[in-house]
Amino acid sequence: MDGRKKRGGEIPRAAAIWILSALILASIAPVSSMDDKCAACNAVAAELEIGLSNEKPRNHLDMRHRLDSRGQREGKVIDYKVSELRAVELLDGLCEKMQDYTLMKLESGTNEWVKVRDWDALKADKQEARAHSKKLSSFCGRLLEETEDELAELIKQGSAVPGGVNKALCQDLSKHCSSSRGSSNMDDREL
Repeated sequence: MDGRKKRGGEIPRAAAIWILSALILASIAPVSSMDDKCAACNAVAAELEIGLSNEKPRNHLDMRHRLDSRGQREGKVIDYKVSELRAVELLDGLCEKMQDYTLMKLESGTNEWVKVRDWDALKADKQEARAHSKKLSSFCGRLLEETEDELAELIKQGSAVPGGVNKALCQDLSKHCSSSRGSSNMDDREL
């Protein structure tokens, strides 16, 4: 019976130590992952900027499909630059494009997301590189889920322009990057 009391007293102590350890690790984890989220957000912003830069001029959208009682067309003509269609086309497929990126360790010892042109020529562990690309694609999905409405509005207002997406998406909307870190941590690196 004395053995049971002794073990009974040790179990709560062990549980308390385990809980305390978990709380300490949980308080440290958000600090260390902030850089990763910022770098990942920068990669998503860079890919969106590529989409903005590669846009071809488009005609206005003619939404006058109905005829009134006199046979005249009713509706609006909408400028493509401020249309919902433009925002949808820019954001649609963005996260799939993030599967072309992987996390690479630079000579400086820091990690950075880089776009991979040829996966066969990649010298790093391809399985690990693909796992990183899938993580970035998932992060992109969560990021767009959180910010899509506001980001679409910025695109329609013309506020999301090449060179400014990083600040708008990563600092202002998602808050993954602080303004003191500079406007971009990601160069136009490709492998």
